[in-house]
Amino acid sequence: MAEKQFAQLIVVGGGPAGLMAAGQAAGLGVDTVLLEKMEQPGQKLRITGKGRCNLTNVCSQEEFIQHFDRQGLFLRQAFARYFSQDLLDFMDSLQVKTQTERGGRVFPVGEDASDITQKLTHWAASQGVRIQCRTAVQNLLVKDRVFQGVTASDGTVISAQAVILAAGGASFSHTGSSGDGFRMAAEIGHTVVPIRPALVPLKSSGDVCQRLQGLTLHNVEVRVLLDGKVKFKDFGEMLFTHFGVSGPVILSMSGKIVDALREKKKVEISIDLKPALDEAKLDARLLRDMDTHGKQYFRTLLDGLLPQKMVPVMADYCGIAPDKPCHQINAQERALLLHQLKDFRIEIKGHLPLDAAMVTAGGVSLKEVDPRTMQSRLVEGVYFAGEVLDLAADTGGYNLQAAFSTGWLAGNAAAQWLMALSTP
Repeated sequence: MAEKQFAQLIVVGGGPAGLMAAGQAAGLGVDTVLLEKMEQPGQKLRITGKGRCNLTNVCSQEEFIQHFDRQGLFLRQAFARYFSQDLLDFMDSLQVKTQTERGGRVFPVGEDASDITQKLTHWAASQGVRIQCRTAVQNLLVKDRVFQGVTASDGTVISAQAVILAAGGASFSHTGSSGDGFRMAAEIGHTVVPIRPALVPLKSSGDVCQRLQGLTLHNVEVRVLLDGKVKFKDFGEMLFTHFGVSGPVILSMSGKIVDALREKKKVEISIDLKPALDEAKLDARLLRDMDTHGKQYFRTLLDGLLPQKMVPVMADYCGIAPDKPCHQINAQERALLLHQLKDFRIEIKGHLPLDAAMVTAGGVSLKEVDPRTMQSRLVEGVYFAGEVLDLAADTGGYNLQAAFSTGWLAGNAAAQWLMALSTP
């Protein structure tokens, strides 16, 4: 612990939100100390986007907000002040060149999340931030609803006039995101919406996914049925695992599925393996193939329709012997095959634990935070930024942009508030 035990502003957490907030405040002349429990800042940032670092997305602000569901409206103020182009300009100032990929996803050309972390950390330090690593914060000190300082885990007290709580979520705890921020917020009176995993792989019933383990399906439509009714869907890529399903499409919808499972609803996914063909066109193709290649076995027909690994599974689903000649397949069996190709069902029974999730859903209630400043509505001098807030989007760069935007807003707002306090 550094011998100096006072700062104007303390930032708790050295992730993207914390680093951005601290750098913004320090750049405005505020004496800022950033406390990070790990050996170096940005541990979770280093593994984001599978290590490639999906910085943001180039979609419109309105579409961006929709990816956060009902909570997205809270981000209007932050995005109005600091949005994707601002972040890209900032990255350019750090000599980080970017590239836009499918779906509007933006990555650094170097595809190295560690490089982003190092440059962001160096920038914050260059702005005057005093970064203290291996310093875990135990609790926030509040008296008469006014922030006073923090107590570190070794008992050291650091006094300050303001704090930005940017301690992250509760997933990938080995990176330092172990839920400390939620506990500290609750201890000073904030409501914490129950935390749960988002962007998390799902567990399935039966052994079908295990049989298909390692298979990636491209360009499929996945529909989610809750108690037998289709509630939402997405299109893209998914992956079968030994425990169930994962991949971009599954992860994007997993937050809603987790909530449905918590409500004890029956959850199924329906995979349209041939979304480019409606049922009539697909049926016509099946008829044509069976007529043209009537002497071929059923498994050969399936080879022309599906990845090889799915052939025996589909034969089982249809109840048709793999070595049955196509000309012996009757209309009822063909109809069953057609149905399975357009509606391949898997029941979802659960999900991997929170620590395996890419994002934590839930967090500090947005009703208790001013969206114009990220300041607490309950305790003077307390600000929030990043994943500690009740904000979670699907995949595509949205969550990281929210971290940078809320961090930018909190850093600037806290600095302006502190400078106003010191003005005679």
